[in-house]
Amino acid sequence: MRREIDSPYAWVRLAASVGLAALGGGGMWSVVVVLPAVQADFGVDRAAATLPYTLTTIGFGVGGMIMGRLADKVGIIIPLVIGALALGLGNLLASQATTLWQFGIVYGVLIGLLGAGSTFAPLMADISHWFEQRRGIAVALCASGNYVAGACWPPFIEFMVRAHGWRTAHLAAAAICVCGMLPLVLVLRARSLQRRAGTAPPPMANRRVDLGPRALQLLLAVAGLACCVAMSMPQVHIVAYCGDLGYGAQAGAFMLSLMTGFGIISRIGSGFLADRLGGLATLVIGSAAQGTALALYLMFSSLPSLYVVSALFGLFQGGLVPSYAIIIRENFPANQAGGRVGLVMMMTLLGMALGGWMSGVIFDATGSYRAAFANGVAWNIGNLVIALFLLSRARRVGAPVGRTEGQAA
Repeated sequence: MRREIDSPYAWVRLAASVGLAALGGGGMWSVVVVLPAVQADFGVDRAAATLPYTLTTIGFGVGGMIMGRLADKVGIIIPLVIGALALGLGNLLASQATTLWQFGIVYGVLIGLLGAGSTFAPLMADISHWFEQRRGIAVALCASGNYVAGACWPPFIEFMVRAHGWRTAHLAAAAICVCGMLPLVLVLRARSLQRRAGTAPPPMANRRVDLGPRALQLLLAVAGLACCVAMSMPQVHIVAYCGDLGYGAQAGAFMLSLMTGFGIISRIGSGFLADRLGGLATLVIGSAAQGTALALYLMFSSLPSLYVVSALFGLFQGGLVPSYAIIIRENFPANQAGGRVGLVMMMTLLGMALGGWMSGVIFDATGSYRAAFANGVAWNIGNLVIALFLLSRARRVGAPVGRTEGQAA
């Protein structure tokens, strides 16, 4: 099979990348599922029991940047092998933890930083080297691997915890990660001509931003933070919001499931859009759509309307994160993609963490989620302003913008 850009091998590589992302992202979801059992076993309160989740999220964000930079230097294979072995060892050690701190450190370092961190941003950057005509859809499908993990891992972990206990559940996860990921890594052994050359010819529909590299990277990082502060409000608090309205936690959990399911559709759809309009235009459309959905939460509060708005929110927000990876590939050399995508992905995760905490603080201060939703809308406006500014500074590839791709690096 020819191992060239846009070849059948590229699609096989994409399928393997989605599988790796789905397997590698399991720890981000399993830590939530085992929380009640771990809390009861270690005899801690709920606030303390959330420590492993916090450490995992931070590790995931920082790890994406570190492992992305490593992939830029040595290729994707070594980070992925490290990730697979770290997930195996991490789940094994988690099953043997005797204190919450041991459990949390294992999750933060091995499962979050080295494990999940190697299977999201680095994989998105890597797959972007193998496509030109369908780069947008390829990156979006790769990014959807995290949502596939969210659909598959929680029911499996919940069954294992219920039937065999949380320690056995982690042993099973260790075996699945190592035995499932290492064979898939072998599919990714080839290195693209783009990656080896350092720069890539631009996709046909690209616009390149006429800004210095540092300014562009900074603005993308701030935009990623802002969009995910806004995004976190419904995702983190919808269950509690439904409880406050008297609809019950089950309704909120179903709305969260709707967001995730429609988020997969959104990511795939945004990929098609990016292939036609470019990453910047896709980011602007996604940001405006997400802000509209957030505003609808302020206008409607009946149970049927919340189901509809939650589905719309998932449909609108899923394409935002892959857009940043596409923009980076449109504006920076190929051999810098892993580190630069990893940095922006880290900022998006920090935005999720900040937004979830901020919304709770606002609720405690006001006794209502209306102000928290309004705060999300405000952050979303900030993201949209940055996206519009970048789009206004974009020029068609081949237009005299004053710098070439090599100069923009």
